[in-house]
Amino acid sequence: MAYNSFPPKPLSSAEYQREQVLNWLAENVPQSRTQHILRVEKMAMQLAQQHHLDVHKAATAGLLHDLAKYFLPTRLLEMAEAAKLELTAVDLANPHLLHADISAIIAAEEFGVTDPEILQAIANHTLGKPGMDQLSCVVFLADSVEPGRGNHPQLEAIRKICVLNLYQAVWMTCDRTLSHLLATGALMHPRMVLTRNWALQMSPAQSSQKPQVAAAH
Repeated sequence: MAYNSFPPKPLSSAEYQREQVLNWLAENVPQSRTQHILRVEKMAMQLAQQHHLDVHKAATAGLLHDLAKYFLPTRLLEMAEAAKLELTAVDLANPHLLHADISAIIAAEEFGVTDPEILQAIANHTLGKPGMDQLSCVVFLADSVEPGRGNHPQLEAIRKICVLNLYQAVWMTCDRTLSHLLATGALMHPRMVLTRNWALQMSPAQSSQKPQVAAAH
Protein backbone atom coordinates (compact mmCIF):
# COMPACT_ATOMS: atom_id res chain seq x y z
CA MET A 1 0.00 0.00 0.00
CA ALA A 2 1.37 3.40 -0.94
CA TYR A 3 2.14 5.77 1.91
CA ASN A 4 -0.33 8.40 0.76
CA SER A 5 -3.14 5.85 0.54
CA PHE A 6 -3.33 5.31 4.30
CA PRO A 7 -6.55 6.68 5.81
CA PRO A 8 -6.20 10.10 7.44
CA LYS A 9 -5.68 10.25 11.19
CA PRO A 10 -9.03 10.67 12.96
CA LEU A 11 -9.65 14.16 14.29
CA SER A 12 -9.90 14.70 18.02
CA SER A 13 -13.18 16.11 19.31
CA ALA A 14 -11.58 19.56 19.67
CA GLU A 15 -10.14 19.40 16.15
CA TYR A 16 -13.49 18.24 14.77
CA GLN A 17 -15.35 21.10 16.46
CA ARG A 18 -12.80 23.61 15.16
CA GLU A 19 -13.26 22.22 11.64
CA GLN A 20 -17.03 22.60 12.01
CA VAL A 21 -16.65 26.20 13.14
CA LEU A 22 -14.30 27.06 10.28
CA ASN A 23 -16.75 25.59 7.76
CA TRP A 24 -19.58 27.62 9.32
CA LEU A 25 -17.50 30.79 9.23
CA ALA A 26 -16.66 30.22 5.56
CA GLU A 27 -20.38 30.35 4.79
CA ASN A 28 -21.34 33.22 7.10
CA VAL A 29 -18.53 35.77 7.30
CA PRO A 30 -16.10 37.28 4.76
CA GLN A 31 -12.62 35.82 4.46
CA SER A 32 -11.11 39.01 5.91
CA ARG A 33 -13.20 38.58 9.07
CA THR A 34 -12.17 34.93 9.35
CA GLN A 35 -8.54 36.03 9.27
CA HIS A 36 -9.26 38.45 12.12
CA ILE A 37 -10.96 35.64 14.06
CA LEU A 38 -7.94 33.38 13.61
CA ARG A 39 -5.62 36.13 14.85
CA VAL A 40 -7.86 36.62 17.90
CA GLU A 41 -7.80 32.88 18.53
CA LYS A 42 -3.99 32.85 18.38
CA MET A 43 -3.51 35.92 20.58
CA ALA A 44 -6.05 34.65 23.12
CA MET A 45 -4.08 31.41 23.38
CA GLN A 46 -0.83 33.31 23.87
CA LEU A 47 -2.27 35.58 26.56
CA ALA A 48 -3.91 32.64 28.33
CA GLN A 49 -0.60 30.82 28.44
CA GLN A 50 1.21 33.89 29.75
CA HIS A 51 -1.36 34.36 32.52
CA HIS A 52 -1.67 30.65 33.37
CA LEU A 53 -5.25 30.33 32.16
CA ASP A 54 -6.95 27.52 30.24
CA VAL A 55 -5.51 27.79 26.72
CA HIS A 56 -8.19 25.57 25.16
CA LYS A 57 -11.00 27.72 26.58
CA ALA A 58 -9.28 30.87 25.33
CA ALA A 59 -8.86 29.38 21.85
CA THR A 60 -12.48 28.25 21.73
CA ALA A 61 -13.83 31.63 22.81
CA GLY A 62 -11.54 33.40 20.35
CA LEU A 63 -12.67 31.21 17.48
CA LEU A 64 -16.36 31.69 18.29
CA HIS A 65 -16.38 35.34 19.32
CA ASP A 66 -17.68 36.84 16.06
CA LEU A 67 -20.27 34.30 14.93
CA ALA A 68 -23.01 36.94 14.78
CA LYS A 69 -20.84 39.75 13.42
CA TYR A 70 -22.71 39.94 10.12
CA PHE A 71 -26.23 39.28 11.33
CA LEU A 72 -28.72 41.93 10.26
CA PRO A 73 -29.76 44.44 12.96
CA THR A 74 -33.32 43.11 12.91
CA ARG A 75 -32.09 39.58 13.58
CA LEU A 76 -29.83 40.74 16.41
CA LEU A 77 -32.69 42.59 18.06
CA GLU A 78 -35.11 39.70 17.62
CA MET A 79 -32.66 37.23 19.16
CA ALA A 80 -31.82 39.62 21.99
CA GLU A 81 -35.48 40.10 22.81
CA ALA A 82 -36.13 36.34 22.63
CA ALA A 83 -33.23 35.77 25.04
CA LYS A 84 -34.60 38.51 27.30
CA LEU A 85 -31.34 40.45 27.20
CA GLU A 86 -31.45 43.82 28.93
CA LEU A 87 -31.40 46.37 26.11
CA THR A 88 -30.29 49.97 26.48
CA ALA A 89 -31.14 52.92 24.27
CA VAL A 90 -27.66 52.57 22.76
CA ASP A 91 -28.35 48.92 21.83
CA LEU A 92 -31.57 49.94 20.10
CA ALA A 93 -29.80 52.73 18.22
CA ASN A 94 -26.85 50.50 17.28
CA PRO A 95 -27.90 46.82 17.34
CA HIS A 96 -24.49 45.80 16.01
CA LEU A 97 -23.23 46.11 19.59
CA LEU A 98 -25.36 43.07 20.42
CA HIS A 99 -23.32 40.77 18.18
CA ALA A 100 -21.12 39.66 21.08
CA ASP A 101 -24.03 38.51 23.25
CA ILE A 102 -25.73 36.91 20.26
CA SER A 103 -22.52 35.15 19.25
CA ALA A 104 -22.54 33.44 22.65
CA ILE A 105 -26.09 32.26 21.97
CA ILE A 106 -25.08 30.91 18.55
CA ALA A 107 -22.06 29.16 20.10
CA ALA A 108 -24.40 27.34 22.48
CA GLU A 109 -27.12 26.55 19.95
CA GLU A 110 -25.02 25.78 16.87
CA PHE A 111 -21.94 24.18 18.42
CA GLY A 112 -23.18 22.91 21.77
CA VAL A 113 -20.90 25.05 23.93
CA THR A 114 -22.02 24.85 27.56
CA ASP A 115 -18.96 26.09 29.47
CA PRO A 116 -20.07 29.34 31.17
CA GLU A 117 -16.56 30.84 31.12
CA ILE A 118 -16.30 30.40 27.35
CA LEU A 119 -19.80 31.75 26.75
CA GLN A 120 -19.16 34.77 28.99
CA ALA A 121 -15.84 35.48 27.25
CA ILE A 122 -17.65 35.53 23.91
CA ALA A 123 -20.45 37.74 25.25
CA ASN A 124 -18.03 40.19 26.87
CA HIS A 125 -15.57 40.62 24.02
CA THR A 126 -16.95 43.94 22.70
CA LEU A 127 -18.10 45.97 25.70
CA GLY A 128 -16.53 44.04 28.54
CA LYS A 129 -18.37 43.71 31.83
CA PRO A 130 -17.55 44.86 35.36
CA GLY A 131 -16.30 41.88 37.36
CA MET A 132 -15.56 39.75 34.31
CA ASP A 133 -13.05 36.96 34.83
CA GLN A 134 -9.56 36.83 33.37
CA LEU A 135 -10.60 34.63 30.45
CA SER A 136 -13.06 37.33 29.39
CA CYS A 137 -10.31 39.93 29.77
CA VAL A 138 -8.05 37.87 27.51
CA VAL A 139 -10.62 37.58 24.69
CA PHE A 140 -11.66 41.24 25.06
CA LEU A 141 -8.02 42.28 24.65
CA ALA A 142 -7.21 39.82 21.87
CA ASP A 143 -10.11 41.17 19.84
CA SER A 144 -9.07 44.78 20.42
CA VAL A 145 -5.32 44.64 19.88
CA GLU A 146 -4.58 41.61 17.68
CA PRO A 147 -1.83 42.36 15.13
CA GLY A 148 -4.29 43.10 12.33
CA ARG A 149 -5.53 46.17 14.21
CA GLY A 150 -2.37 48.05 13.19
CA ASN A 151 0.78 49.34 14.85
CA HIS A 152 -0.35 52.64 16.36
CA PRO A 153 1.83 53.54 19.38
CA GLN A 154 -1.19 53.26 21.70
CA LEU A 155 -1.88 49.74 20.47
CA GLU A 156 1.75 48.75 20.86
CA ALA A 157 1.74 50.07 24.42
CA ILE A 158 -1.42 48.13 25.28
CA ARG A 159 0.04 44.94 23.78
CA LYS A 160 2.98 45.21 26.15
CA ILE A 161 0.72 45.85 29.13
CA CYS A 162 -1.41 42.81 28.19
CA VAL A 163 1.48 40.58 29.18
CA LEU A 164 2.00 42.36 32.50
CA ASN A 165 -1.51 43.07 33.78
CA LEU A 166 -4.84 42.26 32.17
CA TYR A 167 -6.88 44.80 34.13
CA GLN A 168 -4.62 47.70 33.24
CA ALA A 169 -4.73 46.67 29.59
CA VAL A 170 -8.54 46.51 29.73
CA TRP A 171 -8.99 50.04 31.05
CA MET A 172 -6.42 51.38 28.59
CA THR A 173 -8.32 49.69 25.76
CA CYS A 174 -11.61 51.14 27.00
CA ASP A 175 -10.04 54.58 27.24
CA ARG A 176 -8.83 54.33 23.66
CA THR A 177 -12.25 53.27 22.39
CA LEU A 178 -14.16 55.84 24.43
CA SER A 179 -11.81 58.63 23.35
CA HIS A 180 -12.49 57.73 19.72
CA LEU A 181 -16.25 57.76 20.34
CA LEU A 182 -16.01 61.15 22.02
CA ALA A 183 -13.93 62.55 19.18
CA THR A 184 -16.38 61.34 16.55
CA GLY A 185 -19.54 62.29 18.43
CA ALA A 186 -20.73 58.69 18.60
CA LEU A 187 -22.84 57.08 21.30
CA MET A 188 -21.01 55.44 24.19
CA HIS A 189 -22.41 52.27 25.68
CA PRO A 190 -22.77 52.54 29.48
CA ARG A 191 -21.46 49.00 29.89
CA MET A 192 -18.07 49.96 28.48
CA VAL A 193 -17.89 52.98 30.79
CA LEU A 194 -18.62 50.71 33.74
CA THR A 195 -16.05 48.20 32.49
CA ARG A 196 -13.46 50.94 32.21
CA ASN A 197 -14.06 52.20 35.76
CA TRP A 198 -14.00 48.68 37.20
CA ALA A 199 -10.78 47.74 35.40
CA LEU A 200 -9.15 51.01 36.46
CA GLN A 201 -9.93 50.25 40.10
CA MET A 202 -8.58 46.70 39.68
CA SER A 203 -5.32 47.79 38.07
CA PRO A 204 -2.07 47.89 40.09
CA ALA A 205 -1.71 51.65 39.57
CA GLN A 206 -4.82 52.11 41.73
CA SER A 207 -4.03 49.55 44.41
CA SER A 208 -2.04 51.98 46.54
CA GLN A 209 -4.19 55.06 46.11
CA LYS A 210 -7.84 55.99 46.09
CA PRO A 211 -9.20 56.24 42.53
CA GLN A 212 -9.69 59.81 41.40
CA VAL A 213 -13.26 60.92 40.76
CA ALA A 214 -13.82 63.83 38.44
CA ALA A 215 -15.71 66.66 40.18
CA ALA A 216 -18.66 68.35 38.58
CA HIS A 217 -18.12 71.96 37.51
